[in-house]
Order: sequence, then structure tokens, then C-alpha cells
Amino acid sequence: MPVSPPRPKSFAMTSLRAFEAAARLGGFAAAADELGVTPGAISAQIKTLESALGAPLFQRSAKGVALTPLGAQALPEFSQAFDQLGRAVQMMRDKAAPRVVHIATLPAIAQFWLSPRLPQLRTALPNTEISITALEQPPNLKRTPYDLCLFFDADRGDVLAEDVIFPVCTPQLAARLRSPQALTDHPCLFDTTWEGDWHHWLESAAPQHQITPRGPLYSLYALAVEEALNGAGILIGHQALLAPHLASGRLVAPFAHRAQLPHALRLWHMSGRSADSASRQVAAWLRENPG
Repeated sequence: MPVSPPRPKSFAMTSLRAFEAAARLGGFAAAADELGVTPGAISAQIKTLESALGAPLFQRSAKGVALTPLGAQALPEFSQAFDQLGRAVQMMRDKAAPRVVHIATLPAIAQFWLSPRLPQLRTALPNTEISITALEQPPNLKRTPYDLCLFFDADRGDVLAEDVIFPVCTPQLAARLRSPQALTDHPCLFDTTWEGDWHHWLESAAPQHQITPRGPLYSLYALAVEEALNGAGILIGHQALLAPHLASGRLVAPFAHRAQLPHALRLWHMSGRSADSASRQVAAWLRENPG
């Protein structure tokens, strides 16, 4: 009669992913953010792996976690394996149907730069479905199911537009602003994403003056833009994002000086994508239509 002995259990893929992410990123919280789970789930997965392995992979302390010699030795092999797995998954998605492209981008870029281009993009590529996820930080394309990243970045990807900034407001408010010193007499709008923009522009535009802008802080750039349109104050505008409002005259630049930030609006995808893939075609269209 046939013999069916019990098979040794393999390590769970979820546990291996949790280990690789935590080891590569240096902590359970960062790994949880990348994998879309809680830090407690990462900790539990790694404890399960360590129990099955019979050896610790992390040293735990009040200051955080650090790899044991075994964990440090294993990490490069696992990172290489998951990199290769990511490339294999992308290859399958390139060849499969339907043609869906997942774009990860900053909320402000999604609303002000990408959304106005979607009707033309759909017309140009009618058989391609565009999915957009707004994120505060660029994802790791080797570990997440996104095809394209569209963010302000210093060095990754292709430059679609330089990040040029300057104050903007309604024409009525601009009429009362004769020089940057007048900013102290009016509300200056801030947002948490680019809270340092005012300092950067003033350092370039009026370095000889001690101007400290004051005003309300908004958690979303879109809220700050809406309040600027409502006449609530002056906002530092990003030219690439607010071009339609500036072209319509709803917002104007009360001062001539512009400042350029080192982080340009950039687009990138994982290397090795098929030349005829939907993601490469969408990327090509966005590069050809940046303005």
C-alpha cells in the first residue's frame, strides 16, 4: 500500500516577507507601513518564523530592534529573492489582460496635476484602465503592486516639471501687496506637506529682511489652495500644480520672484518593464504631455 508520510512544514511566505521588510527597513513599524498591516502583525509573523526556525533573527530592546548575526547573514539572499519575485510578478502583469496601470502619487499631484490630464490620457489609450492611489511617500515598487510613481523627488526617474514656487493669492488681495514686507500684515497659508516653502522663498526673495509669515496650517495642500481661492490669505504656489488657476486668473503672483526647489516632479517605474506594456505606454504619454 502507498506510504504517505507527513511532510515537513515550510516557512510561511507572510513570515518571510515580514522578516525581509523589517530587516531591510530597520524596524517593525516601517515594515508594517510597506506591507499594509500593523506593527503587531509583523511582530507576530517574525515570532512565528523564529519559533519554527529555533533561533532569533532580531534583538529586541527599548530602543527598537536590531538584526542578529543570523538575520544579517540571511537578509541579502531574501532581498535578492523578493526582488526577483517582484520582477516576475511585473512581467506577468505586463503580459496579462486587462491592461490596468496603478499609479502611486502625492495627493496634491493627483488632484492638481494628474487628474486634469486623465480625460486626454483615456482618449489616447482607450483600452487602458488607470488606477490612482494617493500616498504621502513613494512606495518601493519592488515590494508593492504599483506600476508608476509620480512624486517630487531629487534624483529618481524622468523630470516632468521643475518645482518652481512663489506666493499666490486672489487678484483683490494681490493689489494690496506692494513688497514682501507687506506679508506681515496679511495671513500666510501653510500646509503640512510643504511647511518649509515660505522660508525657502523668503530666503531667496528677501534675504535682507526679517520677515516671519504667520497664518493657519492645513493638513492638505488642496485645502490651503481652496482657502487661497476664497481670499483667506497668501499661499506658496507650486507652478506645476497651480498652472490652471494661474492661467485662468483666479490666482495671481503678487511678486515677480520665483524660487526653484531641488525636488522636481518626476515619474519612474521599475526597470525591466516590457516596452509594449500598458505602464510603459502611460509613462510615455505623461512624459510627452507634461505641460
